[in-house]
Amino acid sequence: MTTAAKPSEPVSIQVEFDDNRLLPAVFGEHGRNLARIEQRLGISMNNRGNQVTISGPMDAVEAARDALDRLYRAAGSGHNVDQAEVDAAVRMAEGADSDGAAGAEPFIQTRRKRIDARSPNQAHYIQTIKDHEMVFATGPAGTGKTYLAVCAAVEMLTAGRVDRIVLSRPAVEAGERLGFLPGDMRDKVDPYMQPLYDALYDALPAEQVVKRLETGEIEIAPLAFMRGRTLSNAYVILDEAQNTTPVQMKMALTRIGEKSRMVINGDVTQIDLPSGQRSGLTDALETLAGVKGIEFVHFTQADVVRHELVTRIIQAYDHRDAKKSEPK
Repeated sequence: MTTAAKPSEPVSIQVEFDDNRLLPAVFGEHGRNLARIEQRLGISMNNRGNQVTISGPMDAVEAARDALDRLYRAAGSGHNVDQAEVDAAVRMAEGADSDGAAGAEPFIQTRRKRIDARSPNQAHYIQTIKDHEMVFATGPAGTGKTYLAVCAAVEMLTAGRVDRIVLSRPAVEAGERLGFLPGDMRDKVDPYMQPLYDALYDALPAEQVVKRLETGEIEIAPLAFMRGRTLSNAYVILDEAQNTTPVQMKMALTRIGEKSRMVINGDVTQIDLPSGQRSGLTDALETLAGVKGIEFVHFTQADVVRHELVTRIIQAYDHRDAKKSEPK
């Protein structure tokens, strides 16, 4: 009779791959992908031919095996297995390992590509915005709040589940006084909406973006232009919501109409409102907690999927802010 190893006990397992042609992409040049997994999980890996031996604490070894399997499937699907893909595989593997099983993970399918979650919390976010009519997502930059919401909106539009997409941000830098800026409305609005355009062009062919903007199927407008409207059969995204006032937030939330969806994104640590002005996002998070039909997703620095330096920068600022709040 044998006793199962405990999560912290050292074990050694061997993983074998069927298609040798995929292994250069999986392992990386000079084995750098394997080295990256070793560094992230604190295990050791040795590869010989199509076999990899993984040694270390059992839970970390299982996560490494899961990460390798994800990279192997990604390479088989034609994905570019770069450092970002490796880091995403490790994050997802750690999340699957802690839950005991990975299960079927949600994804977004657009005209240009399939978007898979790059962290367990992103997977939760994707599923939440697919299942619920109103979702608040908060957390630091680089966690995919805006990008995933826009891609999900495109998926629903092209599938005919909504008639249009409405993307909005508060133009705080201009004090919403857009009439004082030079050019036509498009010229005035575009500088504040560029992150939304970037996501659109990643999800749809360029000619489709231009065409749908011209027909009104996709509308990009500052928050001030939402007043007095009822948005039915629409997918509405309110980005940078931390820069709304409580009055603006209430106005925006009450625009939702029949058969519509709304995603509200923001980072409560990046408020650009005048000193002393309460953020509409902070106010909404407190006011709407527990309201039936509204879901909340909270990202952390662990979900940052940009360059790893971004995570370290966020950690440094969080550490500074924590020291400031300590009693003297």
